Amino acid sequence: MTPPQDDLLPTTRRALLHRVAVAQAEGRAPSLVAAVVRDGRAVWHGARTSVDGHGPDEDVQYRIGSITKTFTAVLVLRLRDEGVLDLGDPLEKHLPGTRAGAATIRELLAHTGGLAAETSSPWWERTPGSLRPELSDVLGEWPVLHPPGRRFHYSNPGYTLLGSLVEKLRGAPWEDVLRREVLEPLGLTRTSGQPRAPHAGGWAVHPWADVMMPEPLEDLGLMAPAGQLWSTSGDLARFAAFLARGDERVLSVGTLQEMRTPAAPAEASDLADGSSYGLGLQVQHRDGRTLVGHSGSLPGFLANLTISVADDVAAIVLVNCTSGPVISAVGADLVRIVAEAEPRIPDPWRPLREADPAVLELSGQWYWGTSAFALRLTADGLLSLGPLSGQGRRSRFRANGDGTWTGLEGYYADETLRAVRRPDGSVSHLDLASFVFTRRPYDEGADVPGGVHPEGWRGIG
Repeated sequence: MTPPQDDLLPTTRRALLHRVAVAQAEGRAPSLVAAVVRDGRAVWHGARTSVDGHGPDEDVQYRIGSITKTFTAVLVLRLRDEGVLDLGDPLEKHLPGTRAGAATIRELLAHTGGLAAETSSPWWERTPGSLRPELSDVLGEWPVLHPPGRRFHYSNPGYTLLGSLVEKLRGAPWEDVLRREVLEPLGLTRTSGQPRAPHAGGWAVHPWADVMMPEPLEDLGLMAPAGQLWSTSGDLARFAAFLARGDERVLSVGTLQEMRTPAAPAEASDLADGSSYGLGLQVQHRDGRTLVGHSGSLPGFLANLTISVADDVAAIVLVNCTSGPVISAVGADLVRIVAEAEPRIPDPWRPLREADPAVLELSGQWYWGTSAFALRLTADGLLSLGPLSGQGRRSRFRANGDGTWTGLEGYYADETLRAVRRPDGSVSHLDLASFVFTRRPYDEGADVPGGVHPEGWRGIG
């Protein structure tokens, strides 16, 4: 059944429908289905089709291509969270003999393992996986093109290796593990390795004529963890809600934040495009927003999942043609339409239940040299440090339970903040990664490295 539409205003729903209608018509897609998620559930569904009276709904399967990689990454992060592996482990430690084992698991997740983008011939997306029965057949004679960790280079074989890693450590086929650990807990009953009716057929649309022909549908074999899955806009809406909010049965919010954090060095062209890659998730800066998700393509199909965590809005777009609409742009536009037309209403501000006086004493204005900063104790129990005006380094800090705090982001990520006290217990200064923050600019009463000139502040004369 189509989810309730009442949560969005009529003008917003029309704008969404207009956007997908333009995409289907101008992109000459046989069919297009889309969904929007807000507050953790689907609030809009739309579809356009070239077949009268036969529009797809949220239960029709499309092939989702490389969105499959995000599912595979979730399985790998589960293994990490259970302590079965460390992301810094070389692949060789757990899956020996691949000739690509120098790459770490983190590097494979982030496409920085130095592996080739594709398999050796023939074209793997249009040929049976049975032609590549072993990992050596997938990787080819020269599987490594770059030193691991040096650069971002998207690699489908890299995710084949991660799928094989999951199989080795779980002792079961990749798809069985996926079903047991992710699909069933999240209620993704219409996501599968093989198509299940009702499903769309894949088409190639002629670039210079309004005619089509069917594309082959191949079982990818060992390449399945890189692009095999079929899914629906309904299932992907639920998956998007999970990627934004977490589910302790699958992955925590903290691990998902790690997945959404850029992990790969960006190429110059990526910097210009505002794009980067995390751990199994693409990261894009567009229209002033940070968007995370993944796109996918296989012959006959294009897919996109886009999330703005800050706006609590996600979009799914699925089409059944090899090339056509730029669906990453469509997904971003669907998110933008909702976020701008109906901005997220923030949760009510609530004060802390209690505040440690020793921590409360630290709040207020501090100076790093002559630059003014504010340290705030926030309702979530964190400390927030940022410049009072203009641009500058800022971060939130989590209490460690011993009077110190650890930075959570930015320049001070994982750096230690501590209050340095005098013998009488009063605070002399804050020490943050060796930087000294004082209550007054270059406070002569604090232990400022290099000392403070004995004549103090003065004018010219």
